[in-house]
Amino acid sequence: MLDHAQLSVQPLDAAVGAQVTGVDLSEPPDAETAAAITEALGIHGILVFPDQHLTPEQQVTFSRIFGPVEINHNAARYGLGGSPELYVISNVTVDGKPVGSARAGEEWHSDMCYARNPALATMLYAREVPVLHGLTLGDTGFANTAAAFDALPEEMQTFLRGKRAVFDFQGRKRPVKPSAEAIAQYPPVDHPIVRRHPRTGRESLYVNHDDCTGIVGMDDHAARNLINALSEHVVRPEFVYRHQWRIDQLVVWDNCTVQHKAILDYDQPQRRLLWRTTIRGPVPV
Repeated sequence: MLDHAQLSVQPLDAAVGAQVTGVDLSEPPDAETAAAITEALGIHGILVFPDQHLTPEQQVTFSRIFGPVEINHNAARYGLGGSPELYVISNVTVDGKPVGSARAGEEWHSDMCYARNPALATMLYAREVPVLHGLTLGDTGFANTAAAFDALPEEMQTFLRGKRAVFDFQGRKRPVKPSAEAIAQYPPVDHPIVRRHPRTGRESLYVNHDDCTGIVGMDDHAARNLINALSEHVVRPEFVYRHQWRIDQLVVWDNCTVQHKAILDYDQPQRRLLWRTTIRGPVPV
């Protein structure tokens, strides 16, 4: 357990993640606390902050301790007015119009893996959580891609090092058709299948079914078979944590070592509303 002043980071009893208490994120953390939180994210992959009470501006300010905050390509449609860095995930409608993206992230993925500079981290703050007959719905699944790499045979690890997967923005089925501008902004790019964490140096698998459309230097059939096999390996039960949301809970995860997916087991009249910020990362190596 990592302690810094009142800050406490306690690992979850799960494949990945830790709960963080003793910090009020409505106030910008001092440099030492920010460094401790950043270090904890690199170690644990997911940080859960319960009982936070944040304005949009406070969430954006906290997000910046990890790096520059991206503006989503759909911000004009689902951004929160006055805070363009904050993107709304929701099935709520007002006057018949959705206030957020309702079916985002249905498949396993790492945020912005199709970009030259993928997301280093993503943050979600729960404002409304769907409940039906006393059961909380709308969980998020997380997969530990570093543990998945560690579990591979040494021969496979060696085989994968140096290989690069092609990521295509148009490879994934999206709830909202991308604009021509977004497609032009994100041409296909290749990243290492074995990615090294920019802070910790830990290796992890950086590949998924939908965004990966090929492997450099490999024929299409062999590439698709390898992509599928690795994608299925990453989400084996021993590497997966299913997170149940609570109102006023903030969760940040490391896209270098964690994949995630939304579990869409709810519908109106159950309401779900979360605020998302995305932190830009370095070019993967």
